[in-house]
Amino acid sequence: MADSITTIVTQLGFPSIESFIALLLLGGAIIGAIVVIATIRPVLDMFPYAYPNARVRARIGRLFTEKQISEIMETDDLEEFKNYLRGFPEYAKYVDQYTLEKALDTQLAETYDLIARIAPGDIKDVFKVQLKKWDIRNIKSIITAKEAGISSEQIMELLIPFGELNEDMERLIDANTVTDIIAGLEGTEYASLLEDALPAYENTGMVLPLEAALDKYYLENLLRAAANPADENSSILHSYFGSQVDISNLKIIMRAKADGLKYDDISPYMISNGYQIRDWKLKDLMEAEDVSGVISGLEGTDYAPMLTDALSEYNSTGSIAPFEKALDSYLTKMAKTLALKKPFGVGPMIGFLSRKEMEIRNLKVIARGKREAGFPVSMIKEMLV
Repeated sequence: MADSITTIVTQLGFPSIESFIALLLLGGAIIGAIVVIATIRPVLDMFPYAYPNARVRARIGRLFTEKQISEIMETDDLEEFKNYLRGFPEYAKYVDQYTLEKALDTQLAETYDLIARIAPGDIKDVFKVQLKKWDIRNIKSIITAKEAGISSEQIMELLIPFGELNEDMERLIDANTVTDIIAGLEGTEYASLLEDALPAYENTGMVLPLEAALDKYYLENLLRAAANPADENSSILHSYFGSQVDISNLKIIMRAKADGLKYDDISPYMISNGYQIRDWKLKDLMEAEDVSGVISGLEGTDYAPMLTDALSEYNSTGSIAPFEKALDSYLTKMAKTLALKKPFGVGPMIGFLSRKEMEIRNLKVIARGKREAGFPVSMIKEMLV
């Protein structure tokens, strides 16, 4: 029997049975290694997200439930509303320190700051870019307030105490004109883009070109940070933030077409390389004759059905609010879907930030309703997102 086996092994080209056994063992080791790598790789991919997602899930558990939102809506006035928020540590520390709206926005900024600090290294840059929104918001607040002649003390109440330029804001507040504000930003990443938009501001007397330049810069940086999907987590970020760019472009185009504006009026505010709307499609949408033409041009994208459903309300009211609400709802649902799709990766972070944004937005709606005595709760409910 042994001789027969030796003969077969020799016929296969092996000098001895020992060499044949060695090859079998080597092959088994290679196959075993492949199996082990295939088995542990998903675990290794999940490992960097274990701690961040534990922190995020703890925060998700603190989000207001529908029952709690209903209780807040039933408060008698703004002071009772504040007393309710004082029962929650993340809000309590800001409610007595700032005006109510500033307290809510500061809590949201703190949440973004937390996610940027705990996000794994391979996706951290995207969440760090999101922190720019607070510098940009503060710059816009100062510019708008100066244009309106608001005092320095009142402007300070508008600013959110987060962002890289937080310590520079007091110096900007003391500037006399919008041009002085831009000069005061010299040495920051925002100076040159505002200088480029300054002629449009001076020609129109409107701050819109300056605000639009800042918004465009923020979204372009966000898109750039998520532009090279290397794995499923970064691919999810690319799709989500690319969709934010699509939605920003669509809102601008919808407003412009409702106001009868043309391609040349719209193009300076567009952001290239969105997720579903490529540059050639974006050009077609800007060249559409009216709002209906824009919706027709979106055929084949996820945006067409929802905007088509909102078209009748737009036709009866002339307001683009139904379109904006539909697009915002789409992004919220997308975040929820991605959270479920990648529960052990970036999903919980996206889902949590989206839900936190929605919570803050709803609290602001309720706060505005409580400022007006006798404002019906039923109307507040209709305004919630």
